[in-house]
Amino acid sequence: MVKNQEREQQQQTESTKTAEVDLSQLQFQPLEAMLALAQNDSGKLPGACCILLVPVVGLIALPYIKPWSIRFGIPAICTLVATLAFVQGTRSCNKEENRPAEGSTVTNVFRVCVASTRKMFEDPKQYSELYEKHDTDTPKLPHTKGLLSFLDKAAIRLKTEIEEPEKYRWRLCTRTEVEETKIIIRMIPIWIAFVICGVITSVGNTYFVEQANHMNYKIGKLKLPDSVILVFYGISKLQIKSIYDAIGRFSREKYAPSIGIALATIFSVLCCITAAGIETRRIHVIRSHGLLDKPDDKIPLSALVLLPQYFLLAGLDSFFENSVTPFLTDQSPPSMKKHLVYLSPGLSGLGTVGSVLSVYVVGKISEKRGKPNWFQYTLNQSRLDRYYWVLAVLSAANFLWFAFWAILFPLREPGSNDKKETGKKENRKLPNLRIFLEIIETSNEPQARPQC
Repeated sequence: MVKNQEREQQQQTESTKTAEVDLSQLQFQPLEAMLALAQNDSGKLPGACCILLVPVVGLIALPYIKPWSIRFGIPAICTLVATLAFVQGTRSCNKEENRPAEGSTVTNVFRVCVASTRKMFEDPKQYSELYEKHDTDTPKLPHTKGLLSFLDKAAIRLKTEIEEPEKYRWRLCTRTEVEETKIIIRMIPIWIAFVICGVITSVGNTYFVEQANHMNYKIGKLKLPDSVILVFYGISKLQIKSIYDAIGRFSREKYAPSIGIALATIFSVLCCITAAGIETRRIHVIRSHGLLDKPDDKIPLSALVLLPQYFLLAGLDSFFENSVTPFLTDQSPPSMKKHLVYLSPGLSGLGTVGSVLSVYVVGKISEKRGKPNWFQYTLNQSRLDRYYWVLAVLSAANFLWFAFWAILFPLREPGSNDKKETGKKENRKLPNLRIFLEIIETSNEPQARPQC
């Protein structure tokens, strides 16, 4: 009986770890995840339908609400209710018993920095080996050399730290913790490149759409629906994804994500240049027809001229979404694997914040010496073409920035985060729907239900 319980606990731990790893592959497929949840458990179908329908209904209804205060107030109230529900859920969540305390990745980074600073005058060459725990199941990382070798001093085990090293957590770190800190420090410049890509994506989801709303959708006597451009954008994303898949087939697996991210930065440059040229043409049509002070009138310019910049935006988003996840999965430290499902959307979210900040900064700089601000109350009076040129320069600098740090970054082979290798590569082509079903089946078992 005792052996069966131990076996069940071991299966629970392995299932939970698998779920944490596979969740990182679902961060850009929320609709697919919810459909899988409803398909696997019919009892959760009403909740899944609400989660899917409420945002759709909100997106359709909100544009018809004229006062901006109410238009922003409704999402604010919904967000507040969701936050309170989340807090209430975390308080009622069962706590897992007998779970060993684990320090966060950020805490370990600070520990390594503090410990290496305290031992700055120690010479690692005078010690036979760096401190490491060999009685744990966490994956171990080999020692590396380079510009960050001074952090190795954090793993020097002094005579006073031999007997009870656990008492000296801010003086003594393991070799794996030191190597994980090195990886994180090397990845910070690359994360900055991800944020800049998020800035361009955010601008495409706001100003591009606003441009299209006031343009002509007629082809002769045929009037196209307003969503035709977004449909074109979605189809383009799917088609460009096949190019990334081809890159993965014809190049080494560890290089494919880096190549995809580099292509995403190139697409961002081309997208901003194209958008600037098209916006210059749009402003010329507005001025020639006297529409500067008529923001609600339709512009006699076909909305189809926006298709090139939407195609390039689709290329940026497709390469970015399909490259960032495997890059972070393969190159991030083992201790960060359970946080990867939040890291990539978090970096994209920083890009959204960065786009708002860029509008504010560029607007303030543009109005110096008494000149008008590039961002006016109406799109017709604004100078988005100049803003797009600024973003083009920023994207070009971002491409050079990423290329420089990607060359210096020591890429690891896929699967190197896993401790136990059986000689078989992980199935990276596993459909996301099947992955999510396996996760849900694991969570629905009473013995294997992950607990907070």
